Amino acid sequence: MDWKPHAERLAAEVTPSVSRWRDAVASTPRHVFVPRWWVPAGGGVWALRDGPADESAWLRAAYSDTSLVTRVGPLHADDAGPDDRPTGLPTSSSTMPGLVVRMLRHGQVYDSADLGLIGTGTGASTALAAHRLGDKHVTAMDVDPYLTEAATVRLASLGRSPQVVTCDATGPLPGEFDRIVSMVALRNLAGVLAALRPGGRLVTTLARMNVIVTADKQADGGARGVVEWDRAGFMSTRTGADYPPGVGELFAAVRDREGEAVTEGRYPVLNVAEAWDVRAMLELAAPGIETYYEERGAQRTAWLVHADGSWARASATWIDPPTVHQGGPRRLWTALERIRHRLNAEGGLPIYGSRVRITPNGACHFTRGNWSASYG
Repeated sequence: MDWKPHAERLAAEVTPSVSRWRDAVASTPRHVFVPRWWVPAGGGVWALRDGPADESAWLRAAYSDTSLVTRVGPLHADDAGPDDRPTGLPTSSSTMPGLVVRMLRHGQVYDSADLGLIGTGTGASTALAAHRLGDKHVTAMDVDPYLTEAATVRLASLGRSPQVVTCDATGPLPGEFDRIVSMVALRNLAGVLAALRPGGRLVTTLARMNVIVTADKQADGGARGVVEWDRAGFMSTRTGADYPPGVGELFAAVRDREGEAVTEGRYPVLNVAEAWDVRAMLELAAPGIETYYEERGAQRTAWLVHADGSWARASATWIDPPTVHQGGPRRLWTALERIRHRLNAEGGLPIYGSRVRITPNGACHFTRGNWSASYG
């Protein structure tokens, strides 16, 4: 397979001409790491794609700046049959190469740096790092033993032997590092801070927030940095083969329920998961909210659900003011509308570009002007 021209085109697309990551992208056969993958088939169902069965489609997919889902729930594409149609959330992928490069560039990686990569996935991002830094300077980590084993085999087929470790990123990490870059969204940063050497740099996103935090370790064991103006969405850390059920049963119970409070909303229905700055501020205001969204023609409906029993549903035709049903101990849509009112009144929200202080116990404290908030 003549993959090299495709990799070179991808490298030119996702890296500046002077970037030291360009050669890594151009020299990495991404298709080796993604022989099979999942694509949405509608209605929450996923369909399998097999690369060797259609090499032209394989090349198009592997050398596009697109994330390729390789695991849905507990079922990896490597182990799936052609008629399998899993439902559920993606639990592993080959991250879009442009985003991998951006995260690594945020890490300000230098030639002799020992780099810890959290979220091995397919191993493609590990291959980029090993090409740039050398195998001995790269440690990749993932909670899933199948992923680490498969990545090790595929890296070895290319003559690469970085350390690939099975471990839970929510606990202690193996070793010490000058740079840690996480390709999963973390909920607490205590473990990664403990594994950073003094002056080391952390790059990560946070669960349910889609913000990129970059921070340098301080003498007290904490870290200081910023929320970058850049942004990214990664899967959250998990400890088992799949994510826990969460609030799915509560959502099913309140999907069409009459609310304890029924009002007219001030702003059009919003897909909160796709409005990343709004989503981040909502997580800070009311941590743990799950969001759902549905369009049927011009009818748009959004739900907010929390494990404490609070819920909200807003429904309207296109951009008309929605009818809002709310129940439980808190009014979640009211909290969302306060955030949207601030966005409308001020033209922006303060989370992006804010300063962040991370305490040794992993909590993040954000400040920007007179605004402040905490996470974790």
